[in-house]
Amino acid sequence: MNERKIRILVAKPGLDGHDRGAKVVARALRDAGMEVIYTGLRQTPEQIVNAALQEDVDAIGLSILSGAHMHLFPRIIGLLQEKKMDDVLLFAGGIIPDRDTSKLKELGISGIFPPGSSLQEIVEFVKTHVRAA
Repeated sequence: MNERKIRILVAKPGLDGHDRGAKVVARALRDAGMEVIYTGLRQTPEQIVNAALQEDVDAIGLSILSGAHMHLFPRIIGLLQEKKMDDVLLFAGGIIPDRDTSKLKELGISGIFPPGSSLQEIVEFVKTHVRAA
């Protein structure tokens, strides 16, 4: 019996123009057997949530380097709640100061992966948390 592959949307919210890290994570997730949809650069929260809805994803991985995480992430969380997508795992990586991680986790970001996090750590996090849902 074939188990359905985990479907993940990897997104770059806001005006951040650097996506190497997002592409590396997307490839690691794909190499681990997951289906990965990459949104490309400069996505609005609305575009990200609509793509997640259309693609029927299990998880959304947000990558941010611009410092706008405390503005963009709560908006994405609010839109997911509005669309009754509370079952979608939300995780993030990039430049997110330690002082913001606990607040983001309280809001609904399940995992935060700063620079230097291992790809295996991210893959295992997604596998564990999506399967547990």
